[in-house]
Amino acid sequence: MNIHAMYFSGTGTTEKIVTALAAHLSEQLRQPAEPFDFTPPDARTEPAVFTENDLVILGVPVIAGRVPNLLLKYLDTLQGNGALGIPIVLFGNRSYDDALIELRGILDSHGFRTIAAGAFVGEHSFSDTLGKGRPDADDLAEAQAFAGRIAEKLLAGNLAFPVAARGETPLRPYYTPRDRDGKGIDIRKVKPKTDGRCIRCGWCASVCPLGSIDSAEPSLVSGVCMKCCKCVKGCPQQAKYFDDPGYLYHKQELEALYGGGRAKNETFL
Repeated sequence: MNIHAMYFSGTGTTEKIVTALAAHLSEQLRQPAEPFDFTPPDARTEPAVFTENDLVILGVPVIAGRVPNLLLKYLDTLQGNGALGIPIVLFGNRSYDDALIELRGILDSHGFRTIAAGAFVGEHSFSDTLGKGRPDADDLAEAQAFAGRIAEKLLAGNLAFPVAARGETPLRPYYTPRDRDGKGIDIRKVKPKTDGRCIRCGWCASVCPLGSIDSAEPSLVSGVCMKCCKCVKGCPQQAKYFDDPGYLYHKQELEALYGGGRAKNETFL
């Protein structure tokens, strides 16, 4: 069996959980594991094809309670061909809503046999306080224990699929932020700004998962922005930021409503 740690991870939180799961499963099952990072645009140009000899841990971030819609076209090219699948979602301390059951459904419909599933907390892409520092050591320990239970299930041959997961079908609409009057806030077209600290090093353009930032003039974001905040949190000069009032209001409301507690990870076998 070949173990594949397959993930889209703007700020690294999904990568941490998926690779931790893969590493522990590799150790327990004594099988090789390899990463498959489909965050860069070039990694999504060809379909990922697997066989019944593969175990694929597929991780994506939760955006508005669902699988990011900008990833659906690529995910629709997956070919499981009987591979075992473990859908994993990372959410920013609010809720994962229907993202996990949606990702499980994507795998099921593309020829995977889903045997486990998990929703883990990662630091919210918008915030440096909401889910701050997560996944942390405790989260990684939970991931390791989860991998141990999956390994036991595999070694015992006790497989049943598709795995049950929390969520609703039909899927609920994408989560809509609202102002104090209940009016929806639309931030889909909001893009990051660039201040005078920018030295035009090109780092943000080179790592943008959608290839939307101009390499010669990083202040130009000509393509779609999914608000993964990789450019904002990772800029060496801290020159990227958002100033849209609706975006900032939504960020503040999320931090006020969900910043005081520690959301729990949920796993399913």
